[in-house]
Amino acid sequence: MRRPRPLARPLAEFLDVCLSPSLAAQGFATSDIIMAWPDIVGERLSAFTQPLKIEWKRKAPHADPEARPDPATLVIRVESAFALEMQHLAPTVIDRVNTHYGWRCIGKLVLKQGPVRRVEKKRPVARPLTSAEREKVDRAVEPIREESLKAALDRLGQAIVSSGSRTKA
Repeated sequence: MRRPRPLARPLAEFLDVCLSPSLAAQGFATSDIIMAWPDIVGERLSAFTQPLKIEWKRKAPHADPEARPDPATLVIRVESAFALEMQHLAPTVIDRVNTHYGWRCIGKLVLKQGPVRRVEKKRPVARPLTSAEREKVDRAVEPIREESLKAALDRLGQAIVSSGSRTKA
């Protein structure tokens, strides 16, 4: 009798297991705020900011253990040129993070100026055009008289055809 092969699982499922000790040291319960940062604050803000840690207030020894903790402080690294704008957007960011978690877990932001690590998105390499495709693009831009416009439309046509988008003949 053959044992069933385990199904492949996404790498993201193992991320919390691997990163939990280092994330916990920084106050993050899970990696989701780091992984979802662009979704939480938007692409524009995430390009110039990066969450560093969450600082939770210590509970008083006589506090109710079932009570929800006081809102924490989210420490964010922000590029210096963007710090003033981020300071103005702080209430919006706090609202977005709290909405993401579904409860008021963040009460304030602390901004630390410094370089933000960026992940470069790799562009797909365009495949070379066949002679028939090259001819099709040439025919489409042939009537254009202005050279700069013709060159721009030629590049656009090559990009569209090489990307595999369906175009009408």
